[in-house]
Amino acid sequence: MSRISRRNFITFALGSTLAFISSKAQAYDMGIKRYLSRYNNHKLDPGPKDPVREKENPDIINPPVTDSGTLPNLRYSFSDAHVRKGTGGWTRQITQRELSVANTIAGVNMRLNAGGIRELHWHKESEWAYMIYGDARITALDIKGNWIIEDVKAGDLWYFPSGIPHSIQGIGEDGCEFLLAFDNGRFDEESTFLLSDWFKHIPNEILAKNFNVSSSIFNKLPSPTDKYIFSGKINGNLCSNIIDKSTKSLNIFTHKMLEQKPITASGGTVRIVDSTIFTIAKNIAAALVEIEPGGIRELHWHPNNDEWQYYIKGEGRMGVFASAGQARTFNYREGDVGYVPFAMGHYIENTGKTTMKFLELFKSNYYADISLNQWLANTPKELLKQHLNLNKKFTDSLSCKKNPVIK
Repeated sequence: MSRISRRNFITFALGSTLAFISSKAQAYDMGIKRYLSRYNNHKLDPGPKDPVREKENPDIINPPVTDSGTLPNLRYSFSDAHVRKGTGGWTRQITQRELSVANTIAGVNMRLNAGGIRELHWHKESEWAYMIYGDARITALDIKGNWIIEDVKAGDLWYFPSGIPHSIQGIGEDGCEFLLAFDNGRFDEESTFLLSDWFKHIPNEILAKNFNVSSSIFNKLPSPTDKYIFSGKINGNLCSNIIDKSTKSLNIFTHKMLEQKPITASGGTVRIVDSTIFTIAKNIAAALVEIEPGGIRELHWHPNNDEWQYYIKGEGRMGVFASAGQARTFNYREGDVGYVPFAMGHYIENTGKTTMKFLELFKSNYYADISLNQWLANTPKELLKQHLNLNKKFTDSLSCKKNPVIK
């Protein structure tokens, strides 16, 4: 073969190879675009399916090409949780039983009608609460024997350390709804210490001695099954409930989260609450994040503990990087719980048309996150360039200031 013909052959072979690669790339791209339409036409999945669920989870049905490997399920919806009803409202929970990866925090969503009472009780776990809707009245007794009676509204928090006895009542015209978070993924509402339950399991003569009354008073105690969440009467305003013979606690058990000045960024806002400003909340730190349409909670991770999320409003998706080439994307909407195991990198994107609002919760006394952008901005440029082979335009775009929500 002559030198010229050999050169022509090599040129032809190279051109053919590039054309082949280009055609493969175009075919792959077209395949992705056709995937959902073919799937919806039952060409990819002719068997039984739930189109409503699949429409809500597009990144599970058609994962981004960057997804790889296997991660545990990081999403569970309160809409799939069992509802326990009472005469005064209802409750449902997501614990490690429902979301097996969630070992640090368990969540309860509770609704109390106007006058509805979550009976006097206590539990081994600390209780952190966010008011979603309406108005409530909480009562408690601190370890020094001093009382707490407070009225709370939407956007307020309360916190009861483990073992502190308390109650919750829906007040106002339509009662309330709230989220409870407990600092143990294995928490179960059925394991709380109920006042009516304990009374039923104490001999009447012991009750009589303890309270210095006749034992006959206790002959007709109510069944604990009737008192877990029951209908009650609202006893006037806050002032009319003051305990005159005792002292109000000096501890602050509530916090007005929405009245905090937020961290404002290009894509939304963040309000952070931990023990540095809500001093009694020693075991749970939190952030309330709002993301505008098209915005993202920037690429980051948390160095203090796992992240438990509650989606209050809107819809979006979260991509999680678990190291060793493993990554998954999950879709979320209001009422969902999300979870990110310790130190896994992730982002959250608002894919809807309205503001997305969610809580980040941590079993920790402080809030902390590491921004990928800020880390790279504080790394020598030449060192960074050797890692990613990216040009000066990229390194110049980095910000030494943390921007938690960007657009």
